[in-house]
Amino acid sequence: MNNIMQYKGYVGSVEFSENDGILFGKVQGIRSLISYEGTSVQELLDDFHGAVDDYLASCAEEGYEPEAAFNDRLNIHFKKPDTHRRIAIYAMTHDQTVNNFINDTVEEKLNAIGA
Repeated sequence: MNNIMQYKGYVGSVEFSENDGILFGKVQGIRSLISYEGTSVQELLDDFHGAVDDYLASCAEEGYEPEAAFNDRLNIHFKKPDTHRRIAIYAMTHDQTVNNFINDTVEEKLNAIGA
């Protein structure tokens, strides 16, 4: 089951409220709150597309750049306290930066799973 939708570079969540009998979600990876809902899959898709289009139109009208979903910056908090140090040592001894090591490692994993 796929619990996300994508449209114009934006990723939206898909959730269900049993009490209200509606599907709903919000755009992920940006600070602005863009939410949508529907009582059917098609209504949810239509409202998601409309919400993204409205956000982009509002940005254009007000003259500011829309937020890019999931930009290139990410703060990582490691579970083990020494992970950062171990990464730094590995990267230094292999003529890499920490960023390049993490990027290469993540890309390898994503490619291996076909994502």
